[in-house]
Amino acid sequence: MPHTAASALFLREAELRRGIELLAFGHAALLRAGDARLAELGLGRAHSRALYFIARAPDATVTHLLGLLGVTKQSFGRVLNELVARGLVESRPGPRDRRERRLRLTEPGRALEAELFELIRARLASAYAAAGQGAVGGFWAVLEELVPPEQKRLLASLE
Repeated sequence: MPHTAASALFLREAELRRGIELLAFGHAALLRAGDARLAELGLGRAHSRALYFIARAPDATVTHLLGLLGVTKQSFGRVLNELVARGLVESRPGPRDRRERRLRLTEPGRALEAELFELIRARLASAYAAAGQGAVGGFWAVLEELVPPEQKRLLASLE
């Protein structure tokens, strides 16, 4: 599919629908990059997302990670318990409040997260290279505008 410039009428329904379709198909393709490896380990995409965000925010609280992941405590609990049981994540009590749980990857968890990240990184880097620097900046700008204001501080916590 050739790269085409957006129409000057980029806010029309047809162009907006095209953007939704490209976002959905692109996101699905990006996530599929790690599916085979996850399947070998009996893990799923929820595990991969948890590993990624725990790696990006080591020693974050469970509450902070729930915000980053946009999931319920119940659904995250199942994923987290499995990652802890497999020795990929460790849970430590908070420095001031012992009831608070701080999460970080273990060495095997860091290795798996790095392996999964590399699969996705290679796919995204290839797409970035094909689209060019200007397109990447525009893509980021659109995605940043999609992030609701209340979640922008969560995004900023990862920088």
